[in-house]
Amino acid sequence: MPQKQAWEKEYKNPKLITNSNEPQVAFKDFVKWLRRKEGIDLAEIRSLDLGSGTGKNSIYLAERGSFAVGLEISAEAVKMAKERASEVGVQVEFLNRSFGEEFPFDENTFDLVVDSISSNSLNDKEREVYIKEVARVLKPGGYMYVRALCKDGDKNALNLLKLNPGKEHDTYVMKDIGLVERVFSKADFIKLYEPDFEILKMDKNSNYTSFGGKSYKRNFWIAYLKKK
Repeated sequence: MPQKQAWEKEYKNPKLITNSNEPQVAFKDFVKWLRRKEGIDLAEIRSLDLGSGTGKNSIYLAERGSFAVGLEISAEAVKMAKERASEVGVQVEFLNRSFGEEFPFDENTFDLVVDSISSNSLNDKEREVYIKEVARVLKPGGYMYVRALCKDGDKNALNLLKLNPGKEHDTYVMKDIGLVERVFSKADFIKLYEPDFEILKMDKNSNYTSFGGKSYKRNFWIAYLKKK
């Protein structure tokens, strides 16, 4: 099943996502860091949320003054995000398109790009486009937040790679919902981002993911990046 159809199905009948309106604590911590440590006034920045889902991160930024844009492959998710933004009373531009293709923005448009467990669903070719496009639309010295699936020390990830391997490196297939995901070792993560970004901070974080009525402990990379 193509990824777009799989995500459309997932948002209409969730098995993996929670549809929570509340951003992850790790993302809130990043926003605090931006404001307190880097002195960023959110009201003066333009932010781009990749794989924006139902809009929780975009709306969170917009509530704090940022001009926010979300790119999301699922039309159902975009519909829900627009409804939520309207209910909250903020202006967010949500676009229904993949971020594994060329972005519809000029160079140096954004001060911040957010990727919270979104690019894990891209294939290798799409990921090359994603990195190139983020570097193109992000202003020099602009920031990027990445939360990605971590391979290192994650028993569930290693089990999925063994039982349901995908066609590309370190990918597995979630057969019940038709999604393919990529997990990253620390070395592969650094190799992907370091050519275009300075890694200001990178931590391994553990959390629990619910799937099929069961809860699984998963590892994630949390990275604060700055465009070189």
